[in-house]
Amino acid sequence: MEESGPNIQPAIATHGGASAIPDEVKEARAQGVQRAAKAGYCLLREGGTAVDAVEAAIRVLEDDPVFDAGVGAVLNYDGEVELDAIIMEGKELRSGAVTCVQNIKYPISLARKVMEKTDHLLLAGKGANQFAKEMGIDEVDPSELVTEMARKEWEEYREFNKNVKVSYTNRADFGHEHETVGSVAIDKWGNVACGTSTGGITGMLAGRVGDTPVIGSGAYCDNAYGAVSTTGHGEAIMKVNLSKTVLSYMEHQGLSAQEAADKAVGFMHQRVGGAGGAIVVSSSGDLARSFSSQRMAWAFAKDNSVRYGVDPGDDHDGGKIA
Repeated sequence: MEESGPNIQPAIATHGGASAIPDEVKEARAQGVQRAAKAGYCLLREGGTAVDAVEAAIRVLEDDPVFDAGVGAVLNYDGEVELDAIIMEGKELRSGAVTCVQNIKYPISLARKVMEKTDHLLLAGKGANQFAKEMGIDEVDPSELVTEMARKEWEEYREFNKNVKVSYTNRADFGHEHETVGSVAIDKWGNVACGTSTGGITGMLAGRVGDTPVIGSGAYCDNAYGAVSTTGHGEAIMKVNLSKTVLSYMEHQGLSAQEAADKAVGFMHQRVGGAGGAIVVSSSGDLARSFSSQRMAWAFAKDNSVRYGVDPGDDHDGGKIA
């Protein structure tokens, strides 16, 4: 591969959703994002690309039932799984995404195929599944993606909806989570990449598309500035194009990754009342995270070590990466 930038130390960040993460799953999510960050970092350390690392990290999270992506995805109002994912690289601004797929265990890998094998940015539903068959991506029975936790949450939502007659436009009293997963990375050539994957929100209308597969909202990157992956209330994130807004602050106001993330997340909360978060890697390899929700599971891997947190102010040393 030809070098496209300075030879820098590779780095990767992962997130496992911004929400009021319950105490009983807090540690499982902290361990999950650490495992994903380590998996991606090991690829980077061995000379892998940022895209390789982001895909690998997110596949680890899609395979972990404590998150809302792949296995563990929540159910829509009709009791069905609908998965969204996006991946993007910062050198040529190529991107690929899928939405409303129901029987693909690793939607991030299907999104990468869209980016690399088509001229399109986003494939939906039956078309995405047909493309998956053409690419030889294995399908699974949707029931294999549904956990007991997701089924229980769906049943509770349906009962809640029946009792209080919550509308599709006023769900604030139902305690659904935002356990979307994502990753950002920079490789030794200075190329950045980002990706995000989700099963949406419990009880959403069939066919609802949130921020995740929307370029500039669920994820965005540019080698000149960095890469961003977001999580939280999808409709709010879309209203302010949160990922692109973070990079715009870095580009036009000269803010650091941390300053830009804090400002963009704060702006979303102030302007549209949405809670959420973002992870960022800058073009120089600085890692940042910011969230306005009660908690967000995150992990950083750089310089052969990993750090992680869940609560505001957390910054735990996860030790050396073997």
